Amino acid sequence: MFIQTEGTPNPATLKFLPGCDVMNATGQGGANFTGADMAARSPLALRLFELDGVDGVYLGGDFITITKTESKEWETMKPLVLGAIMEHFTAGKPVIESSDADDDDDDAADGSIEAQIKELLDTRVRPAVAQDGGDIIFHSYEDGVVYLTMQGACSGCPSSSATLKHGIENMLRHYIPEVTEVRPTE
Repeated sequence: MFIQTEGTPNPATLKFLPGCDVMNATGQGGANFTGADMAARSPLALRLFELDGVDGVYLGGDFITITKTESKEWETMKPLVLGAIMEHFTAGKPVIESSDADDDDDDAADGSIEAQIKELLDTRVRPAVAQDGGDIIFHSYEDGVVYLTMQGACSGCPSSSATLKHGIENMLRHYIPEVTEVRPTE
C-alpha cells in the first residue's frame, strides 16, 4: 500500500491519501473527530489518536486529514501516522463501525432556502474544500444568516474565515438573494 501525503493551507494539518475509499465505502460522507472521546465509533480514528501529538482526525471520501498539536513536528509524526494508516487498512478493519441510527432525511427536493443552500454547498463548495483536506457542514439558516462549520484541515486554518466570508458568502448571496451573511459555528 502506498499512501500519498499533501500539505494543506493549514500548517498544523496534513492530508493522507491511502489510494482507497475511506468514507465513500460507508456512504456516510465525512466524519470529524476533535478528540479520542468522540472517536468511539471509528477504529481508525481511535488508532490515530493513540499517537502522541494527534489533535484532530477528519475522515473524508478518499483521504484522512490529521491535525497535530503545536508541540510536535511533522517530520517525526508523519512516519507514525503513515504506519498507523497502513496497518489499519492492511488488517481490513472498518473505518467506521456501523450504527443503527437512521440518516436524517434532508428533503433537498423541496425547494426551500435550506435545501438550496445545502445543494450549493454539496456541489460547489464541498469539492473545493475537500481538495484542501477539509469539509464544510451546514448547521442552520435563520433570518438570512447561514451557520456553517469548517472541518478537517479547514478548521483553524488561517484562511478559513476569508473562505467563509468572501468565497462562500458571496456565492450563496449571488444564487440565493435571501442569504445576507455566513457565520462560523464551533
